[in-house]
Parts: sequence; C-alpha cells; structure tokens
Amino acid sequence: VPDEDAALQGACDIVAEHWSEDAATRSWLVKQAAEFGQVVSKVRRGKDDPASKFAMYFEHQEPLKRMPSHRLLAMQRGEADEVLRIGLQLDDDLVLRKLKPQWVTNPQFEFYQDLLQTADDCYQRLLLPATESATMQAAKEKADEEAIAVFAKNLRELLLAPPAGAHVTIGIDPGFRTGCKVAVVDGTGKFLVHTTIYPTPPHNDAAGAARTLLELIAKFEAKLIAIGNGTASRETDAFVTDTLRTSGLQVTKVIVSESGASIYSASEAAAGEYPDLDVTVRGAISIAHRLQDPLAELVKIDPKSIGVGQYQHDVNQTRLRECLDREVQSCVNSVGVDVNMASAPLLSYVAGIGPKLAQRIVEYRDAHGRFERREQLCKVPKLGQKAFEQAAGFLRIRDGQQPLDNSAVHPESYYVVERMASHLQVATKQLVGNAALATRLHAPDFVDQKVGLPTVQDILAELAKPGRDPRSEFR
Repeated sequence: VPDEDAALQGACDIVAEHWSEDAATRSWLVKQAAEFGQVVSKVRRGKDDPASKFAMYFEHQEPLKRMPSHRLLAMQRGEADEVLRIGLQLDDDLVLRKLKPQWVTNPQFEFYQDLLQTADDCYQRLLLPATESATMQAAKEKADEEAIAVFAKNLRELLLAPPAGAHVTIGIDPGFRTGCKVAVVDGTGKFLVHTTIYPTPPHNDAAGAARTLLELIAKFEAKLIAIGNGTASRETDAFVTDTLRTSGLQVTKVIVSESGASIYSASEAAAGEYPDLDVTVRGAISIAHRLQDPLAELVKIDPKSIGVGQYQHDVNQTRLRECLDREVQSCVNSVGVDVNMASAPLLSYVAGIGPKLAQRIVEYRDAHGRFERREQLCKVPKLGQKAFEQAAGFLRIRDGQQPLDNSAVHPESYYVVERMASHLQVATKQLVGNAALATRLHAPDFVDQKVGLPTVQDILAELAKPGRDPRSEFR
C-alpha cells in the first residue's frame, strides 16, 4: 500500500463490501423499494421530439407499486429504443438514517467520520444499484405475467368465437389501389374461385363490383360474406351493405379480424395448401375460413402473430410462447376435433399428437379414406397405444360406426355406457343423445375400481349432449 490514505481507502472499501453483502440489509432495501420506490423516467439528450410516442414519459415519476404493467412495459420499450432513461428513486435520507446507526455505533472511534462517509459510499455505489436492479427485474417479471395473461385471455376469446358453420362463404380482403380480393369457399372450406373487384377509390367501380358479387352469390348460393377489418374495410362494408339492400338478398355480412392473415398467406403452410394462388388470394380465403370456423383457421398461425395483446416483443418470449401454445391446446381439446376433416395444424394441438404425427394422420386419411372408428387410428404409422390413449377422447368421428366416437367419452369408458344402457334395457345408441334417459341414471350406481364419481358424472353429461360445441355457449 503506497501511503496512509490509500490504506484507509482500501480498508473503507472492504467495510463497504462487507456491509453490502448482508442479506438482511438487502432484503429490507428491496422491500422499501417495492413499497415506497418511485419510477423516474427522463428523456435522453437530443431525443426530446414532442411528436414521439414516448413524449408523455419525458419527465415522469410514479410510485412503483401503483404503476400499471402496460405503462412500465411502455417505459422500458422507450429505454430499449434509447429515447428514455429509467431509474428507481428512494428516499435516500430516510434509508441512510436507518442504516447508519446499525453500521456505525461508536462516535468515539478514531475513524468514525470515515465510516459515516463509507456508509454513504456503500449505499450509493453498491446497495442502491443492486436494489434497483432486483426491484425493476421483479417488476418486469410481474408486468410480463400480467401482459401474458391478457394475451392468453384475448386469444382464448378469439379461438372460442362461435363458428358460423358449414355454409358457402365469400371472403373479401379489402383494398384501395389494388382492389378487393374475393374468394369463395364451400361449406367444407374447400376453395372454389377467386376474383378482384374495385368498389373503392381510386377506381370507384361500384356498379361492376356489385354485378360480380351478385353473380358469385347466385352461382354458388353463398349465405355468408366475411370482410377483413384492415385497410378500406369501412368502404368495402358500406359497398356490400348497399349491394345487399338494393338486391334484397338474405345474405349475412360479418366483419372479421384479419390479424395475422398476411403472415399466414406468405407462410409455408399456406403455400402447401394453395401453391398456385397469389398471397393476396390466400388472405381472402383465410378471412372466409375465419368466419366458418375461427379455431380451425387460427391454429395455422403463430399465436403471437394474431395480435391479441400489447408489447408482445417486450415480454419474456419463452413464457409467452408456452402460455399461448398451452391456451391453443386447451381450446382445441375442449372443443374436440373432427378427425376426418381437420387439417394437420389443427390435429397437432390435440393432446398426444404432435406436428409429425398429425401429418401422418392426414396422409393416412388421404390414402385410405375416412375413419369409421376411433380404433382405426392405431393403424396410422407411429401412432402407438400411449398416443391413442391421450388423444382418443378429443377426436370426433361423425356419422361413424360407433355413436360414442362422436362424443368426449373415452373408449376406455365405453363399457360404462354399455352398463348404463343395459340397466335401462335399451340399446347403447338409444342412450346417446337422449337427455331424458340419461337423467334416469344415478351416477354412484356405476362407480367401480376403474372410474370414479366425477368421471361417471362427466359421461352422463356427455350422453345428454354428445359432441356439443362449447363455443356456442361461450359468449
């Protein structure tokens, strides 16, 4: 050590390090910050543009515990864009009045004043930055969780929107300069034909567009028109409304969210489905499908691209993806999937079935025709018994050989339904969908070593309304 001053400074640094490593002190400071801390944001030099979207945060201060998650995320985005500086402010005088008497206890000590200065240095240089980092990280994690929960809630509402059903549908992707892309799909979602109309500026060919639209409605007996809510949506909606009112046709018109449609249109999945069509036409087809069955269409799109929340690029991406994927899987499994009509992306979200196995199911179906019984799924390559056990209850076979295959009753529990039918002295198929018969059954009578009371109650509820779609009761 070169001299006394350096020796004293080194000793004070050691003491400061020792104080700063005390767990109780750090814990107390974090609690103080969470309870009384103020988040302060200031604009960086040269970034004070009044038109900036972060202008309201150029000089902003707010208690951390009362700050909404969306505001914290907005301020942190401003910091990431190098427009703002964000910090956490505590009542330094109050904190030091609490800490100094604990650290420096002997006024008669020769280095008493030096230790008081060391307390200031320990707090400003070591404890405060550590506290700010820990507190802001915890606040960020909390804001992420709240934002992700909003994402999940909005996504679930969108996925479980009641489907319009199997009707011929005209999808319109609105536009100005390039016109409105129009696509017609049949009741099963099969693409039929496409065209372009120009009812909006700068073309303003409302008469020609009306003739084309009416011809499509008449030729294919369309019952639904889905209009995307993007650019020129209002103008296109007004045009369609006027056309339908003038013609007197009974066709239902609906505005449909087209969030993520452009991303799907340019995706590998869309190219595989419609390799010979332009991306804009694929977008119109997607809009029509979204009205027919929102769930079946939206599962083809990355959940983050659907646009159901704010600051999706600022939250924890791993947690966001896990939560949204889990929400999609929950929705798909709660509704059930028609194994003879479902696409590979939709099947991939069924429990026990991934993307590769879903593709094999579709390929097997294309090669061998429709499935008549759930057990036939075991013939699909690589679909083993475990996967079948997980997936069977969520897969539906309509108009198949076994009526229970169109219900949520798992094949392992079919024997319970047979016992119920025998108890009532009716055929099994008479019991399925017969609410009057189901109400005559007493659930505890059918509990055994394999199925408990909750399972039997679920079976009875399903027998009363087999294959019911919860989306019709969602809103």
